[in-house]
Amino acid sequence: MTGVPSLFSLGDRELTRIGLGTNRLRDLPEHHAFLREAVAAGIEFIDTAHLYSGGESEQAIGAALAGASDDVVIATKGGYHPGAGLDGLRAQLEQSFERLCVDVIDLYYLHRVDPDIPIEKSVGLIAEYVEVERVRHVGISDVSVEQIQRARSVVPIAAVQNEFNLGERADDAVIGYCEAEGILFVPFYPLHGGDDTAIQRVAGRHGASSNQIKLAWLLHRSPVVAPIPGTLSPEHMRENLAALDIELSDSDLAEIGP
Repeated sequence: MTGVPSLFSLGDRELTRIGLGTNRLRDLPEHHAFLREAVAAGIEFIDTAHLYSGGESEQAIGAALAGASDDVVIATKGGYHPGAGLDGLRAQLEQSFERLCVDVIDLYYLHRVDPDIPIEKSVGLIAEYVEVERVRHVGISDVSVEQIQRARSVVPIAAVQNEFNLGERADDAVIGYCEAEGILFVPFYPLHGGDDTAIQRVAGRHGASSNQIKLAWLLHRSPVVAPIPGTLSPEHMRENLAALDIELSDSDLAEIGP
């Protein structure tokens, strides 16, 4: 059986390998309370983006967790829509500082590669903020190995965020590259896909939910994988964290599928 690690490293910090996605988070008192409860429960890695909930996701995190930098790493993203250019990316980055109520962003991703702008130029803009110590780590999203290599020629890449789950495994090579190079791989849509019948059988043997088995499978896939399942439910958030304690056997993994 597996015995997978429960922590990952981001720079000099070690963090719990299951984080929190916030694409539905709103700037509401009940969502502020949920964020504080999540951090108290053990969530140490929160993922957001400039565009999530029209900016309310970042605003809620800023309102709820301002000053909590010792307890949680917050990652955000900019540059999703092509056409805004480098000036648009810079404007989004500056707005993220304001919404998150921080002077330094822990991890900033280029959300999508603009087909009209070489990736070297886009990450080069983010690297300017690294140089003045306003961004600690740089990430890129929805990228190939070749694009990661090009980005790394400009600035160290700490994290890659691509879709990966039981139903979408096209980026096996990207995970392999990230593992070899010590780059964090953050799978989005981590709970999508899979043979529900097989997953339910495995879940039944472990007294777990299907989603917990999907997360445990991702944790087993590579020690650099850190899923960020999204939820607004304290119960589901705690259930997701509990997946860290599930050890899948070789027979479990064979039943779930390669």
